[in-house]
Amino acid sequence: MNRRTIHRRTILKAAGVSLALPWMESLTGAEPTPPPKRFCSIYFPYGVSLPNQDGEFGQWHWFPRGEGKDFTFNKSLEPLEPMRDQVTVLGGLSHPKVRRIGGHDSGDTFLTGEELSLATTGLKNSISLDQFMARTHKLGASTRFTSLTLSSDGGVGMPTRANTLSYSRTGQPIPSFNRPAVVFERLFGLKGDSIEAQRKGLTRTGSHLDLLLDEAKTMHRKLGKADQGKLDQYLTSVREIEQDVERSAQWLNVPRPKVNAEGLSLDADNETPGKLIHTMLDLIALAFQTDSTRFVTYQLASMHGAISIANKFPPLLGFGRDAHGLAHAAGKGKGAENRGKWDRYQAECLAYLMKRLSGMKEGEGTVLDNTCIFYGSSNSKTHNNNNYPLILAGGKNMGYKHGQYLRFDKDVPLSNLFVTIQKQMGVKAESFADSTGALDGVIS
Repeated sequence: MNRRTIHRRTILKAAGVSLALPWMESLTGAEPTPPPKRFCSIYFPYGVSLPNQDGEFGQWHWFPRGEGKDFTFNKSLEPLEPMRDQVTVLGGLSHPKVRRIGGHDSGDTFLTGEELSLATTGLKNSISLDQFMARTHKLGASTRFTSLTLSSDGGVGMPTRANTLSYSRTGQPIPSFNRPAVVFERLFGLKGDSIEAQRKGLTRTGSHLDLLLDEAKTMHRKLGKADQGKLDQYLTSVREIEQDVERSAQWLNVPRPKVNAEGLSLDADNETPGKLIHTMLDLIALAFQTDSTRFVTYQLASMHGAISIANKFPPLLGFGRDAHGLAHAAGKGKGAENRGKWDRYQAECLAYLMKRLSGMKEGEGTVLDNTCIFYGSSNSKTHNNNNYPLILAGGKNMGYKHGQYLRFDKDVPLSNLFVTIQKQMGVKAESFADSTGALDGVIS
């Protein structure tokens, strides 16, 4: 059989599994399939510098001057100028329910839109956009990893100060990875255990889950209605773990992609934040290029103030005060410039990822053309949960039109953008959270 006419399904059957391989143009044959669509969300806390645009430090106002196609980046977003035709800046959007909660409580809700408060939800979150697409609508089912959750702090943190952007269908936080070496090993390398040892480990885990579920069924009959509901929510999370175990076992026979680790600072940690952030961005790019996953979230820092590992990143990188301090001082004289310089650094990181993805050829375009990046914060100024600073980037082949700055009235919920994003990804759903429809102006 000619190599160029081999279909992916044929290879997969020969390997004994029914899972997709990374997208490869040379194997598409006479019936080419389009490259996969991807989603990446990057979050930073505490808002941005927003001094009076006509004042002394107006050049450090995060939002551009002008509107529509006729806009000019201020200094904070200047690093994006070379790729302005791949960027849309969004102003005026926020989550209506989140406006009512504390400013430092809003990070958990960036991709959910939930009102995270004791009075209304008991600090219970709802599903995040990435998981809604990847798991509920199974768009992450054909890759080795359904999704990849990253942060600078790692783990889950605590309610209202979480270290993750991703939440399950029951609103449970999904632990994030924060060590590049661990992420690389997970994506591309086998370390220590043989495949057979891994298979035995997964079998043991599956057996333990079976016992847990059997015991839960017995317990369920003895509980009151309210407690049964709580147990059901817990068991939903357990079943998702069970599915992941089964998935991992299936993928054991599929070789992991071979990538060149040269140039990656896999030993970077919280004492070398520049290397750490850029290596994580490199790993996101490689994960997409190899089609290891199509859904990634990356939290640059949590809202946990001085306890956040990433709070010390700005002084380590030469920006003076810690991230929390920079945010609180942004409204006082030169503090707007100091905070603006940190905003600019974060924009440089976004530009770095975009450049990496745009340099990866795929089909008739690039990986960036097939990737929607959603970047921003859940504050405008620190403690203010209105007018989020947001950027939508990439995804030219997914129907997005860029090179514009769009401003919306406060009655337009941010979740309208989520409806548009999920539709462009292929989700057949007309709503998300408190949406009122799709968002106008971002699709060609």
